[in-house]
Amino acid sequence: MKQAYLYDALRTPFGKFGGGLAGVRPDDLAAHVLAAVVERAPSLEAGRIDEVIFGNANGAGEENRNVARMATLLAGLPTSIPGTTVNRLCGSSLDAAIIASRQINAGEAQLVAIGGVESMSRAPWVLPKPARAYPAGDASLVSTTLGWRLVNPAMAAEWTVSLGEATEQLRQRHGITRERQDEFAANSHNLADAAWQAGHYDHQVVAVPGTGLVRDESIRPGSSAGTLAGLKTVFRAESATEDGGTVTAGNASPLSDGAAAALLGTEAGAELLGREPLARIAGRGASAVEPQYFGFAPVDAANLALKRAGIDWGEVGAVELNEAFAAQSLACIDAWGIDPLLVNEWGGAVAIGHPLGASGIRILGTLAHRLRASGRRWGVAAICIGVGQGLAVVLENVHATRP
Repeated sequence: MKQAYLYDALRTPFGKFGGGLAGVRPDDLAAHVLAAVVERAPSLEAGRIDEVIFGNANGAGEENRNVARMATLLAGLPTSIPGTTVNRLCGSSLDAAIIASRQINAGEAQLVAIGGVESMSRAPWVLPKPARAYPAGDASLVSTTLGWRLVNPAMAAEWTVSLGEATEQLRQRHGITRERQDEFAANSHNLADAAWQAGHYDHQVVAVPGTGLVRDESIRPGSSAGTLAGLKTVFRAESATEDGGTVTAGNASPLSDGAAAALLGTEAGAELLGREPLARIAGRGASAVEPQYFGFAPVDAANLALKRAGIDWGEVGAVELNEAFAAQSLACIDAWGIDPLLVNEWGGAVAIGHPLGASGIRILGTLAHRLRASGRRWGVAAICIGVGQGLAVVLENVHATRP
């Protein structure tokens, strides 16, 4: 079996909803970051890319009609390169990495460009098609930005609650307090700011021309739990009882825009690209739970990925867990029983943002660079997914200097 290696990963800055990237089409964001990651490979002849696989969660707007193929064409890559788009909601681009790594393992590809994109700012409203022509009544537009829409009435009501209400149910089940959530969120902002200040993202992020945005737009330096404690809850009213709300705009990831891309290849990819690999894809895992507890699904996904990699949590030196909400992140960390300092050392999605289709490649690339910087051998990238799924990938640092 061929081994699959991550050679490079690159992303745009992540923009606020309606912010610095809101004027850029998602297919243009995808094309820009795809072209940039290809250009960073000094000896690559673009025609040697076997396939382009991109993740996208919405697919209802300008990214419709297979954004992977559209990005390939817009990036000026050879028309002979096929492309496919993956939709596993928040895990879409991590799924792209998993699919590409399997192709490489099976000997069906030598070099695959992967990525993901989301413009939540530009997600359209949709109008359901009427059952018959010329209906007399009114019709309502439905936002496709986030969450359930056009829900099948046969779906169980407890499954279709909002992501925020689902998180309130999860934190009740696991005893996650508002105070812990706010502390976690403030830490995410301060770690992300410190990572930018230290230059950790300088070679991972490429600006989008014409936007003026050079770093992640949602980061709030100097955040504190005390400040976040003053924010109102969003999904439930505040109360002294356990049923009171705890989830706020401050301890949840924001709506965001952005794109990310990466290159996966066999060992021979080093010669094709003119660069050494960063890490090996050592294990993969997917899991599913009841939809309302989606935030906990990374637990089993990561455990399965570790088992398949042949290691355990005691050997893991870095974890990138996508922070959809502080509460679900804390529930996962508690369940794994790991040192919280291993998790999201350079900040997470609460601060950086969560453009759904792009987040999987963001955490995978950040994990590889964290392992390289620390010299540690093993790392886990994990992500929760709406409607009750989780994905995880184990990376092995091929330049490890310590366990």
